Amino acid sequence: MDLSLTATPHGLQPDTRAVNAFDDDASLRALLGLYLAPAELEALTPAFQRLGALVHGRLDVLAHEADRNPPVLRHRDRQGRDAQAIDKHPAYVEMERIGFQDFAMAAMSHRPALGLDRPVPHAAKYAIQYLFAEAEFGLLCPISMTDALTRTIRRYADPDLVARYLPGLTADRLEDQIQGAMFMTEKAAGSDVGATETVARRDGEGWRLWGDKWFCSNTDAGLALVLARPEGAPQGIKGVSLFLLPRDLPEGDGPDWGRNRYRIVRLKDKLGTRSMASGEITLEGAVAWMVGEPGQGFVQMAEMINQSRLSNAVRSAGMMRRSLREALAVARGRSAFGSRLIDLPLQRRQLLKLMVPTEQALSVTMFTADALARADVGEAEGLKLRRILTPLVKFRVCRDARKVAGDGMEARGGVGYIEEWPEPRLLRDAHLGSIWEGTSNIVALDVLRASRKEAAHAALGEALSRRMEEAGVGVDLRGRLDGLLVRAVAAVGAAAEAGADDRARSVASGLYHAASACLLAAEGAMLGDARRTALAGLVIRHKLTPRDPLGVEGEDDGLDRAAADLLLP
Repeated sequence: MDLSLTATPHGLQPDTRAVNAFDDDASLRALLGLYLAPAELEALTPAFQRLGALVHGRLDVLAHEADRNPPVLRHRDRQGRDAQAIDKHPAYVEMERIGFQDFAMAAMSHRPALGLDRPVPHAAKYAIQYLFAEAEFGLLCPISMTDALTRTIRRYADPDLVARYLPGLTADRLEDQIQGAMFMTEKAAGSDVGATETVARRDGEGWRLWGDKWFCSNTDAGLALVLARPEGAPQGIKGVSLFLLPRDLPEGDGPDWGRNRYRIVRLKDKLGTRSMASGEITLEGAVAWMVGEPGQGFVQMAEMINQSRLSNAVRSAGMMRRSLREALAVARGRSAFGSRLIDLPLQRRQLLKLMVPTEQALSVTMFTADALARADVGEAEGLKLRRILTPLVKFRVCRDARKVAGDGMEARGGVGYIEEWPEPRLLRDAHLGSIWEGTSNIVALDVLRASRKEAAHAALGEALSRRMEEAGVGVDLRGRLDGLLVRAVAAVGAAAEAGADDRARSVASGLYHAASACLLAAEGAMLGDARRTALAGLVIRHKLTPRDPLGVEGEDDGLDRAAADLLLP
């Protein structure tokens, strides 16, 4: 039974601890039916349900404990010998076991997992991340980076390196797991990667790295991909190469076998994702191996960055779902002024404001995961869709999560501000999604770049229009959406062509909202689900149509109330 639908005894706060996050999420279950083959969905459903049972229960408890007990950097052992290590709270280690071992979240794209005899489809992988993020955001950074590092070295690195490290990167047991990271940011080179100052010097057949890295998440990872400039390489982005940096050197790798030559300077005291270590490192002649071609570092690192960007958007979508579920539980479980909160007109309107971006995010991230799957097999349209959708969802979904998490906290009232409840952690973690792997400005500009260089905006418009037609969206609704889609695509194209960077965020938002409305309408038609069609209408009225805040009540207000009656029973 869904306890979020029931009244709470007088004076007690509605609590979702008994809710199964997968069983409670009708939208996720429905969309998985669209993106997975029936046999895949049947085989994977037990895993979804197992994880769903943990989200509000054991995983939530562990996430709370790990958040309150962040990792600690230890520089020496008890004998006074230099031996740096990061001590992780047992709650975090147990979450690592759940993520890396029990659900193979970092390995599932690279080997059979979760009952399948082949790697898990992207749609299922990101559904697992979405569910996990409803309880814990921080650990998903190491999980995603391990997955993305594995993908990157399999594509670009020397086969001998891949053979050496792939078993550990895809291990069955946590004790055998090699975790991944990327050390890219420097004090003077954040988003401007071309300003990288870390130097790579030849050492026989290998390389040694010298320099400082300023923001290194999963600081003690077994492997990290690092950007550095080989001596003599030109300035700017074309002089930067990609290197694989091991934490520990295998015995036999010259006189330096053992701990590699870099030092963790300190760990960051972060606002959110406090469970997971982020720090600063100094490279002091660390041994590394070049990955791919010299001068192609950022192009190759983009493979890892784009995976992380999509994962950030998926995590933000999951946090929005958790925020919405908590707000609905409160609205259904508490009464004031003689009525349930959910029956009060203004509260219903506010709940819709949480629901609309949550459902938009799920629809567009699942569509993006499907585009990634198509791109991976070399499909031309899939490549273009992945190119523009990845920065688009990173931009808009992560920004929306900040507001949804904040408004979700307010829905619980003063109790929602207390750290015993999940809302404070959701709010703190939500702010990171729009900063990591490119701030909002950086990824919005990347949407324009994808349009200008690859006409990816036009490919997206064509794909969405075709999807609505094939789904059988009603003529009137499809006509209206096609008109809005044409305008959104044209706005992005015009801004890209004119170099109007100051418009990047507004036109990217317009394209995202038009895309989400088209997807919601298509899903409504394919699933026979009037709720998703109603959500498409809400996106049209509130995200794509000008509204006069001083106007009198009109037809749209009646439509909104009808939508609320359908969506908030």
